[in-house]
Amino acid sequence: MSSAEVLGPAELPSSGPPTAESRSHTRLNPLARYLLVRLALIVPMMWFLVTLVFVLMRVIGDPIQAAQGGRLSPDQIAERKAEAGLDRPMLTQYLEYLGGIVRGDFGTTLTDNREVSQILVQNGAATLELSVYALIVAFAVGVPLGRLAARHRDRFPDVVLRLGAILVYAAPVFFVGLLLKLAFTPFGWPSSGRASTSTELALSRTGHETHILLLDAILWGSPDMVLDVLQHAVLPAVALGLLTGGVFLRLVRLNLLQTLRADFVTAARARGVSERRVVRKHAFRTALVPVVTVMGMQIAMLLAGAILTETTFEWKGIGYELSEYLIARDFLAVQGIVTLIALIVGVTSFLIDVIVAVVDPRVRF
Repeated sequence: MSSAEVLGPAELPSSGPPTAESRSHTRLNPLARYLLVRLALIVPMMWFLVTLVFVLMRVIGDPIQAAQGGRLSPDQIAERKAEAGLDRPMLTQYLEYLGGIVRGDFGTTLTDNREVSQILVQNGAATLELSVYALIVAFAVGVPLGRLAARHRDRFPDVVLRLGAILVYAAPVFFVGLLLKLAFTPFGWPSSGRASTSTELALSRTGHETHILLLDAILWGSPDMVLDVLQHAVLPAVALGLLTGGVFLRLVRLNLLQTLRADFVTAARARGVSERRVVRKHAFRTALVPVVTVMGMQIAMLLAGAILTETTFEWKGIGYELSEYLIARDFLAVQGIVTLIALIVGVTSFLIDVIVAVVDPRVRF
């Protein structure tokens, strides 16, 4: 009887060691599977978010009546509803709404007749710029202080830093912003707008406006303008960045403490490696992986905080425009902007998952 009959096809001994190609195929398959599943899941998630926004905007009532009621006659309101397509059946409106999003058309505002996609281009760049500044502040505050708190566990620096992290996380971002304005405005520090009026006017005439003022100032080649833009960005970036910095501090501390109890760290200490080198070279990099994971969730927090931050500091981004349209009761504009924010959060979450899956080999589906 042959060995194939005894062992069966699945139990045949290997004919030799696996080749490099087979090892690469085996290693990449779980990662590819994970990314494909995440990509497939993002479609129903986006559909759910978009549908939820559409339903909520219809539950609150007639957008035209809410925005123009009392200022227009019934005939004029009916005409506006016909122009906006709000006199059609709900299912027809929903299908047209989905079709517009697929084409990149998020609708038109009622109060100033602007395309919502144009708002994204002009004001979205301002929110992106502020979010990047806030993330820099969050990393600059949260990561080193979290590392310091872990090294001095349950001692005075650790207790103070943990209390500070809880306070900055729990404090409303607009309240922190107002405190910063009260503290620094008397010293002449700029506390409103993205830049001085002269700088904004000069940059708007360059002809290659990117709507990111720092980049425009760099392309203009004016150090004074660059300094002016950065000075205006400090207070809103600190107000918004501290919110996320408190999360990073506690997360880095917790994961660093867990990593310091790992076997490979114990082995490094047994070899006589100093505690400072153990933290810096062995434990710290591993502890940063969960921070990258949490960044995806913090994007939503940054965008939510940006609404209050931009309103407090008159930083004209998406959040500022959203608050203005809410005050004007322009719910078609609100619907388009909220849909854009939901899509940005969903896509960013997927990109963060991709980065984590590539960086951390333990993440697989």
